[in-house]
Amino acid sequence: MTVIDDYLATVASPQRETLEKLRSIILELVPDAKEVISYNLPAFQVSGKIVGGFAATKNGCSYYPFSGHTLEVLASDLSEFSQTKGSLHFAKDKCLTKSLVKKLIQQRLREIEINGR
Repeated sequence: MTVIDDYLATVASPQRETLEKLRSIILELVPDAKEVISYNLPAFQVSGKIVGGFAATKNGCSYYPFSGHTLEVLASDLSEFSQTKGSLHFAKDKCLTKSLVKKLIQQRLREIEINGR
């Protein structure tokens, strides 16, 4: 059992299933990612850097790129979602698509490569 399993055990349906699917997508895209808790959020770490995370929220789910720039760079791909500078909000019963998660993670990995964080 991992720390993310512990977190998901506290989440009600249908959010739990949605976040479990997102988790599977992330681990498929970055199989070497380490599951951690960062800023009280389930997150995925590659080479010591956080590349993404998620959480259940009052009205749905959120994806966190752990960067203030990722969502801005991908704005045209994210226009259908509500968001803040650091979080992307989506329905509690509809996971983000694999292609979108791939773009989010690839952009975050580029930022880490360029900035070192």
